[in-house]
Amino acid sequence: VVKISAQTEAEIKFGYCTEFIIVLNRPLSDKEELEYKSYLESIGDSIVVVADDEIVKTHVHTNDPGLAIQKALTHGSLSRIKIDNMREEHQEKLIKDAEKIAAQEAEAKPEEPKKDMGFIAVSIGEEMNEIFKGLGVDYIIEGGQTMNPSTEDMLNAIDHVNADHIFILPNNKNIILAANQAASLVEDKDIIVIPTKTVPQGITALVNFIPDFSAEENKETMTAELANVKTGQVTYAVRDTESDGKTIKQDDYMGIGDSSILSVGQDLKATTLEMVDAMVDEDSAIVSIYFGSESSEEKAEEIASAIEEKYPDVEVEVNDGGQPIYYYVISVE
Repeated sequence: VVKISAQTEAEIKFGYCTEFIIVLNRPLSDKEELEYKSYLESIGDSIVVVADDEIVKTHVHTNDPGLAIQKALTHGSLSRIKIDNMREEHQEKLIKDAEKIAAQEAEAKPEEPKKDMGFIAVSIGEEMNEIFKGLGVDYIIEGGQTMNPSTEDMLNAIDHVNADHIFILPNNKNIILAANQAASLVEDKDIIVIPTKTVPQGITALVNFIPDFSAEENKETMTAELANVKTGQVTYAVRDTESDGKTIKQDDYMGIGDSSILSVGQDLKATTLEMVDAMVDEDSAIVSIYFGSESSEEKAEEIASAIEEKYPDVEVEVNDGGQPIYYYVISVE
């Protein structure tokens, strides 16, 4: 994207190069010619006026070509009118120059060597992006409940990953369809959509990726592991509602599980712990807490301590997710 600065455009004081020929009704007197030139100078610059007994060639840079034309019409009829937007021409030049530079840089930059397998993940927040990058994701698509990527976004991401087999981790049930549609449109690469419905499922899928396995073997392993991950997300209610047998008031905290609302309350910590209680069972081994931009590590550690105290056999991890909307995203495996 090329941005044209206001300062650059402001350097062009008068935006329209205006040219025409006046076919005179009668020859101009010296006084009329001088008055005509003075008028043009009052509305623009770069004035050129060449007059004889029959015609007057006129050139002026002005912000209102209509004024120059109206004045000229008082002396005769107009021919060969030409009006060019000099700012537009300047912008076109800047765009072409920028495109030329971008093309040169693209040629100079060596292409990444093609890999056997690559990854695209939909993420929510800078810190969560870094977690995915640390797990080997090649391209991050910004997403979330209020900003669902399109099929076009998926295709653009696929173009940026130089690999024969590309795994897409939608990390949201609403994005899986767009990912599958993109996969069906790509012919030169093998696109594999792992149906991750939450960010923790995406992280679990990546953790279980084995480089020595084939793409098909990894698809089976990663997909199978999703069944072992429970996800809870803590947010707030934007309006009064009834859901899953629970009465929810505006601004209440809600703990949302994979398929239902697990907890509701007016205390964030208590609501979060109630959600975790609904997720942990005798087979649970790890609880991962990703605190969002509206929470803090200190508050997340308080929740982690409460979980460890109640479930001493469970390992608890705290991570900075930086995600918007959700105070905590918590996975139980």
